[in-house]
Amino acid sequence: MLAKIRGLSLEIMGALLLGTFVVLLLGRGGSGESGLLGFLGFLQSPSLLDVKTLFLSILLEAIPFVLLGVFFSAFIQTFVSEEQVRRWTPRHPLAAIPFAGLLGILFPVCECAIIPVVRRLIQKGMPVHVGIVFLLAGPVVNPVVFTSTVVAFQRFPDLAYYRVLAAFLVAVITGVLIFLTVKKNPLRIGVEQEIRHETAHAEAVGGKLGATLNHAVDEFFDMGKYLLFGALISSVLQVWISRETLLSIGQTPFTSHLVMMGMAYVFSLCSEVDAFIAASFANTFHASSLLAFLVYGPMLDLKSTMMLFGSFRFGFVVKLLLTVTLLVLAVTLLIPV
Repeated sequence: MLAKIRGLSLEIMGALLLGTFVVLLLGRGGSGESGLLGFLGFLQSPSLLDVKTLFLSILLEAIPFVLLGVFFSAFIQTFVSEEQVRRWTPRHPLAAIPFAGLLGILFPVCECAIIPVVRRLIQKGMPVHVGIVFLLAGPVVNPVVFTSTVVAFQRFPDLAYYRVLAAFLVAVITGVLIFLTVKKNPLRIGVEQEIRHETAHAEAVGGKLGATLNHAVDEFFDMGKYLLFGALISSVLQVWISRETLLSIGQTPFTSHLVMMGMAYVFSLCSEVDAFIAASFANTFHASSLLAFLVYGPMLDLKSTMMLFGSFRFGFVVKLLLTVTLLVLAVTLLIPV
């Protein structure tokens, strides 16, 4: 019953977010108009137009990668068995955790695509600590992101190596902590049962190919609610919090790291393009602060946080947020960039 109530609440939230999205896009009412659009005439103000633009830009950037992730997830669900996942994953944690940290080299996916993939792998039998290491390291420790970072920082290409190193260290340490402390499956209540029910029903109705398509559609709409919510909050914060305010705060190495991590979290950029945004701050912030931006954003941002809350238990996500934040701050402060 509790799972059904939570599921209904999430569906209501998704509908409300969708309604907000439509209002933001269509609300152009002026002072002389009547009805709802007239009442919402303030939506044509320049700041709210900026919110609309940023909101759409985040969605247009993220949706292709989310689609990639959900189809890959659906393929895993339909064609990869629990036994295969267990056989492919090294049994000893000392081997499994570094293995997961380097898995992005073979499967270069960004943070938008990796969450549904990791959720499926954990449901299929991958150990939680291994899945989370892949989730954190995969969007950074991969050849596409490495190449884009080198191109963005042509005057300081070593930053790409520091980025990979820092992300790998943070992911591995987080994985060790999860291995030592997390004993129960952190998937959100009802998620495992829903996945198994969807699998049995889809395969009975349409076979393997039909099941893959059904899984992809269900996964996309499930993740899409949280993507919309995260993109909306991110766009509002980017418009209302000026860069000048952030620059005035980040005057010391510690606060400058916090500012850049905060911007990475709010901007919600794809890891394959965020290096070009970071490069625009090269004359304002120290290289180690830029490193914090480049490591933290692909691991955690607003849109991915919403998607994590949709997949994992609330307490687990909060602990993961705190752990990754502290580790990224510590590692990027200590690495001599």
